[in-house]
Amino acid sequence: MRLLATVVGLALLPAATAFAQFGNPAGMAPDTMKESPGKPMPHQTNYQDRLFAQLTAAGGLAEVRFGELAGKSENAAVKDFARRMVDDHQRANDRLKSLAEAAKMPLPPGLDAEHEEMRTRLEKLTGVEFDLAYISGQIVEHQKTVQLLEWEIGSGQDPDVQHFASDILPAVLEHLRMARDIRSKLVNPALADASGQSKK
Repeated sequence: MRLLATVVGLALLPAATAFAQFGNPAGMAPDTMKESPGKPMPHQTNYQDRLFAQLTAAGGLAEVRFGELAGKSENAAVKDFARRMVDDHQRANDRLKSLAEAAKMPLPPGLDAEHEEMRTRLEKLTGVEFDLAYISGQIVEHQKTVQLLEWEIGSGQDPDVQHFASDILPAVLEHLRMARDIRSKLVNPALADASGQSKK
């Protein structure tokens, strides 16, 4: 809940996508190194960059862990989606880690309490109950990630981090669309049957 509250708070900040720009000195720490007055040196981050990196890393790590867990699903669409989550988010996690190291931003070493709780719950579920819980959770997680990425694009300072957010936003929106489509077919199997028939 704490993470969700933070993300909702971010979404309400005034410097959202309407003011999108690369390089936002607002929120810079007093000890920020500058090339000249008002111009930070490369890889200097503001508070928004650092919070974005921490929340995105925590979410990305959870996507990989949950995707690996979803290997136990017996639903082909869920398993395909889960494999894509592992591959895509691991690549994004590796790129974010490199950016964080360059900018000296600390990232969480493992799952936070909220995601640990979700993993514990998923581990206890099987069959359709697992599939619905996993995919429903994916919808919520990707909705939060979209908000985070848009916030960073509009409010960050480090252009490399902002480009990272801009680059992965289309993939995250695609993941969200895929998860919603799978959930619709899980709650209404007739949709899945119709989709299967149309592919024959």
